[in-house]
Amino acid sequence: MSLEGKSIIDEGRVEVSREGKYLSTLSGAKVLGELAILYHCQRTATITAATDCKLWAIERQCFQTIMMRTGLIRQAEYSDFLKSVPIFKNLPEDTLCKISDVLEECYYQKGDYIIRQGARGDTFFIISKGQVRVTIRQPDTQEEKFIRTLGKGDFFGEKALQGDDLRTANIICDSPEGVTCLVIDRDTFNQLISNLDEIRNRYNDEGVSERKKIYEEFREVKLSDLRVISTLGVGGFGRVELVQLAQDKSRSFALKQMKKAQIVETRQQQHIMSEKEIMSEANCDFIVKLYKTFKDRKYLYMLMESCLGGELWTILRDRGHFDDGTTRFYTACVVEAFDYLHSRNIIYRDLKPENLLLDVSGYVKLVDFGFAKKLQSGRKTWTFCGTPEYVAPEVILNRGHDISADYWSLGVLMFELLTGTPPFTGADPMRTYNIILKGIDAIEFPRNITRNASALIKKLCRDNPTERLGYQRGGISEIQKHKWFDGFYWEGLRNRSLPPPILPKVQSVVDTANFDDYPADPDGPPPDDLSGWDDDF
Repeated sequence: MSLEGKSIIDEGRVEVSREGKYLSTLSGAKVLGELAILYHCQRTATITAATDCKLWAIERQCFQTIMMRTGLIRQAEYSDFLKSVPIFKNLPEDTLCKISDVLEECYYQKGDYIIRQGARGDTFFIISKGQVRVTIRQPDTQEEKFIRTLGKGDFFGEKALQGDDLRTANIICDSPEGVTCLVIDRDTFNQLISNLDEIRNRYNDEGVSERKKIYEEFREVKLSDLRVISTLGVGGFGRVELVQLAQDKSRSFALKQMKKAQIVETRQQQHIMSEKEIMSEANCDFIVKLYKTFKDRKYLYMLMESCLGGELWTILRDRGHFDDGTTRFYTACVVEAFDYLHSRNIIYRDLKPENLLLDVSGYVKLVDFGFAKKLQSGRKTWTFCGTPEYVAPEVILNRGHDISADYWSLGVLMFELLTGTPPFTGADPMRTYNIILKGIDAIEFPRNITRNASALIKKLCRDNPTERLGYQRGGISEIQKHKWFDGFYWEGLRNRSLPPPILPKVQSVVDTANFDDYPADPDGPPPDDLSGWDDDF
């Protein structure tokens, strides 16, 4: 069976084995390779035909396109339904998209009472297929008087969302083939629509003048003005070097250099351009600053703030794990960075200890925006990216994802900082994805994770993206108000007066002692790339 798709058994039997050991026999409408269809992963088992077989197969690209298209069509259809309802019609588009994501499909058979007059209820219904009969019971005769018929796109029970929970009529399924309704309850509705304007307008572009200052300061700097001191890190597309300006030895910078030919080969051009655009506009104390970009025939370069305290991952590796207070400080730094990004509809998608750098003061900054993306308000994205252990279930299942995926990864980060290992780890990416899909409740929490920390992690790692803390009513402030953060000095964090738990030792602006040693690039210089895709870099 090809690595690029999945198959469904139509006829015959197959045997499943791993490393030569028999595991099971499958027949009937069984699906094979249902996760491998989404990623370039090695198969975790071998499938051998035990009899003559007939299989139906679909390749990855086709499957992903279908999933994305059906997701977008469903969201658009649901949003159109909502716009026809008076209590929804004035809501902004992004709110309608959020509500359409949480609508559940319910099916009723002919004759079923969907609502009974006089009963209490907190649920609102939109008919997506079939029709219903509306009747009212007469007080004197108790007979049901027919009022009207409702069909596709019609709705009922809207008063229940506004707190009036006594049903005033009967709603009965009237279609031989049954009725399908889109359903939302009052609590879910209130969680989504309260305080959204306050959250949306919290940040205006207060950093524009600061960015202009940076632009002016570095406008005349050329690539030839930079002197390489040593290597700070090695990544997928190249290296990060510690550099200084030839005429200024009082400070240093990080120069990220990326091989253009390799970017083209792996089709990451759009991600790189997005990274430059997002970082060029960002002005947040918890995000590494980008000062200038350069390019030549072989490389793209990003001149950035140097954070000489090293990677949080290195400190975690050396210490084994962090205590509650230390984890709280670093998690709070990430929450501040996410607050800044999410208020601008930017999803980060690559949270992990390796992408958190300590500055000389011991504060953490988010780095590497290669997977970050600015989303249209209320919309999702379907690109699979991220580190396997940190990927949210909706990304694995190709259902489309938004900023809620970042809250999942925040819960994973907390767990890893407190224990030294992420909660979802398998021998290979495929096994890791399978463990993630079993959910956080299947994970055993070590005793050193406090009750409040455990509760927050579980609220961040909910399977349903709309139920995660940070995504609901009150937005990210709900995370800041969680019991685990009781007494935490948020204002002190923002104005940098709060003492950090670990103060890195940095002797000078060129001290790289907090970074690992890296050998020279064994591959040597890459080939030239003059195709012009990077003209705007």
